[in-house]
Amino acid sequence: MAKSEDPEKPGRIKQLRMIAQIIKQANPKGMPIVFLSAVGTLAVVVVIGLVTDYLWYSIFIGLLAAFTVGLVVFGQFAQKAQYSLLDGQKGAAAAVLQGMRGNWQVTPAIAANRDQDVVHLVVGYPGVVLVSEGPGNRVAKLLKAEKQRISRVVLGVEIYDVQCGDGPGQVPLAKLQRHLMKLPRNLKKPSVNEVKDRLRSLPRNMPLPKGPMPKGARIPRGPKMR
Repeated sequence: MAKSEDPEKPGRIKQLRMIAQIIKQANPKGMPIVFLSAVGTLAVVVVIGLVTDYLWYSIFIGLLAAFTVGLVVFGQFAQKAQYSLLDGQKGAAAAVLQGMRGNWQVTPAIAANRDQDVVHLVVGYPGVVLVSEGPGNRVAKLLKAEKQRISRVVLGVEIYDVQCGDGPGQVPLAKLQRHLMKLPRNLKKPSVNEVKDRLRSLPRNMPLPKGPMPKGARIPRGPKMR
């Protein structure tokens, strides 16, 4: 007996339409650029086919190339649009971190202060990464306290602290994934799993700040670490 589809789960076409609307809101020129990039790719391939007397073959190849190019450009605009929607929301960095590819474990908001600044815990091949959200003059003390607390549990493991934000010395939300991917690979997979086990029982330093955290935000996954 065939399984009934979830009525609350939108179809692929409906999802694409929703993403297209998001792109249109974030950048009115986005969808025209997607369309023109696809049409331009098809035109170039067809012209090459006319010159080389392989017109029908070039039309077939051109359609495939146009679809691929259009899809890639569409994905890039979708990623930028979703970042723009998340930017400024509480927990936006956690939503981005949880979309990373590879052997990463993200624990959102392990610490917070009365100003609702938060620190997220990330464990991966670089070691331990503490990512903060909030103004630099406020989160520096919070990061230092968390770094000291965690260092007692993961002796000898590299601990990085990253401030996510738009202030001086901070990493913008749109560049956060890539910034972490560029960190050196200090641990092997067994060591990463061991660090995860050590930190799994670590209690949160403070409760979650008030206000909603972004839910259901699907950030396109970044490139795999080399």
